[in-house]
Amino acid sequence: MPGNSTSNNPSPSGLENHGNQNWAASPSTLFNHFATSGLSVAVATAITHPLDVVKVRLQMQLVGQRGPLTGMGKIFLSAVKNEGPKSLYQGLTLALTRSVFYGGLRLGLYEPSKYACDLAFGSSNVLVKIASGMFAGATATALTNPMEVLKVRLQMNPDTRRSGPISELQRTVSEEGIKALWKGVGPAMVRAAALTATQLATYDETKQILVRWTSLEEGFPLHLISSATAGILSTLVTAPIDMVKTRLMLQREAREIRIYKGGFHCAYQVLLTEGPRGLYKGGFAIFARLGPQTTITFILCEELRKVAGLKAI
Repeated sequence: MPGNSTSNNPSPSGLENHGNQNWAASPSTLFNHFATSGLSVAVATAITHPLDVVKVRLQMQLVGQRGPLTGMGKIFLSAVKNEGPKSLYQGLTLALTRSVFYGGLRLGLYEPSKYACDLAFGSSNVLVKIASGMFAGATATALTNPMEVLKVRLQMNPDTRRSGPISELQRTVSEEGIKALWKGVGPAMVRAAALTATQLATYDETKQILVRWTSLEEGFPLHLISSATAGILSTLVTAPIDMVKTRLMLQREAREIRIYKGGFHCAYQVLLTEGPRGLYKGGFAIFARLGPQTTITFILCEELRKVAGLKAI
């Protein structure tokens, strides 16, 4: 940036923005970086969790069949009427626990990854941002997949909701083996890679474009517009992958229908038996949840980073 150079040799693109983070030299900076990310995702998850429950139930409608789908509003009201308002918060403990670790890793690994690419290749263009987001998302999901499996099973099955997460963990491991905790990990990693890449790269790039071409500066309006843009794009990209991931994770709960052999087989069978629209079951609920969640996450994360003395994303 003009006026800030301390050397006649220009630094690689982007290093002036991230070089002062001192990732390897400052454990406190690393802790603050991951903690602000994890906390912001956890808060956003707590606010939007009921929509996540509705989304899972929408995705499991008419498995292996074509037909009229029950809308988001009817499923919401049916859950409240038949199971009580608490049903919309089942799996919340697991969701929050996962959010702290998953969110901390997913957002927390993005900038160090981008910084490493700056050092290695002297570039932080949009392709580097996408690659960094994919790496961060896939790594975070691989480590936290067991919590996601247990969460969606609690959200879907009334019996497991009464038994609780510990009992469901014991039952899953005893009946299906430890590998069951990584059911759907392939599509989940693909989804997280696509989600993180579209969310973070879009947010990052949108901020730069708006700062460059408009009068907006770091602050709430810039963060709001950038995060809303990221939420819309990430929903369009990840909705089909999210549906496949949910089907695979709940495969035991759908034992009466054909068994999916993997992510591609699941997507193929959905297209064959339920049509292209089947891949977007729960799509509106995903957007209704992911849009606000993305916005809340980034706005809160930016504020927490400011308090912690970190630079803006």
